[in-house]
Amino acid sequence: MNENDKLRRTRGEYLKRHTEALIKALGYARACDVSGRSKATLGRYASLSADDSERFIPVNLVVELEMAADVPFVTKALAELQGLHVEEVGEGNTRPGGLNSDVIALSQRFATLMAEYNHSIADGVISLNEAKRLLDETNALQQVLVEMKMHLQEQQV
Repeated sequence: MNENDKLRRTRGEYLKRHTEALIKALGYARACDVSGRSKATLGRYASLSADDSERFIPVNLVVELEMAADVPFVTKALAELQGLHVEEVGEGNTRPGGLNSDVIALSQRFATLMAEYNHSIADGVISLNEAKRLLDETNALQQVLVEMKMHLQEQQV
């Protein structure tokens, strides 16, 4: 495998991890409703298996799912791969609902991190791809903590 093929594969895996994060953020049931696709089809878009390595989520579905999730997971990944930065515009980048929704999001993110860790350590070794997924989940957990901190600071003012 030449250097270009390795780079292409790495980029593809990066996009698939972000596709998976988008689908998990919505939950498979809601993602199926929003996209009109089956759970199996959505799973193939996020799958890192060799059989699905060339199968990516269509751009129109990315738009629909990201609008429903309110987070541009795949769009940010595409921008990062091109050396660009996506900045969200709006009244703020925090979830509505304050502390209660933060605690729920924190619990969900932590559960996702632990599930990913469990899956990664099952064979006794954490591969590079598994480490990257753990890092992605850790970063998502950190973002929830930052939003939680901002909500708590708003309440003190």
